[in-house]
Amino acid sequence: MKNYIQPGNTLTLAVPYDVASGGGFLLGGIFGVSNINAIAGEEVEASLVGVFDLTKAASQAWSAGDKVYWDDTNKVVTKTATGNTLIGVAVEAVGGTASETIGRVRLNGSF
Repeated sequence: MKNYIQPGNTLTLAVPYDVASGGGFLLGGIFGVSNINAIAGEEVEASLVGVFDLTKAASQAWSAGDKVYWDDTNKVVTKTATGNTLIGVAVEAVGGTASETIGRVRLNGSF
């Protein structure tokens, strides 16, 4: 097939703000996880699918299967849909205490 480019599991993208290796970012409608530390405007290889431990809203408890969204203002994953971008689902339960700030997320790869 002449028009096939690649599977699309990763893309090279310019990050819109500083991001740490393993950190999430939103570029328009594309959510990715950076493979390196990068400053705004730098190109990175970004994973669009897979399962990642990402910083979550500390005040939320998650159950496996909950839809999760990227809060681009606070740069965290949240269960709050309003004003945020759907990025995938939680794959395991996590509590909502102030010390529970990491959630395991399966990215949906759609935008």
